[in-house]
Amino acid sequence: MSDFRIVPAGTHQAGALTALMEASAAYQGRYASILAGYQVTAADIEQYPTFVAMADAEILGFYSLIVEPPELDLLFVADKAQGTGLGAELVAHMFETAREKGISSVRVVSHPPAEGFYLRMGARRIGVIPAKPPKIPWERPELVFDVPA
Repeated sequence: MSDFRIVPAGTHQAGALTALMEASAAYQGRYASILAGYQVTAADIEQYPTFVAMADAEILGFYSLIVEPPELDLLFVADKAQGTGLGAELVAHMFETAREKGISSVRVVSHPPAEGFYLRMGARRIGVIPAKPPKIPWERPELVFDVPA
């Protein structure tokens, strides 16, 4: 996929990023509780490096990187853009951002169905985050990316 550009998110896009997350088929049914009431805020976008993948004026995906301690806070790709390589492009961009910030590794607490994607992108599993019922009644894979030099 090459008909998009990755640019810094603007605080005015917080609602659109929240809507993209809420529309994700990956967070319906069994996994809906983890996003219940969660919102990306303008303050989040100001605090953490957040980038959007745009095609024309449409947001197709985004990620947010916590710098200290380094963690991939959010990474979402719109359902219609799944399987296009956009997720891989966002991860590659995240690596660039991490390198610019002097970060050598990035932790990921993965949505269980997304673990395979992160492993294909080069992450390695380092543990499991226990369930926290009632909001999160399942274990989550804990992974780490070693940021390429």
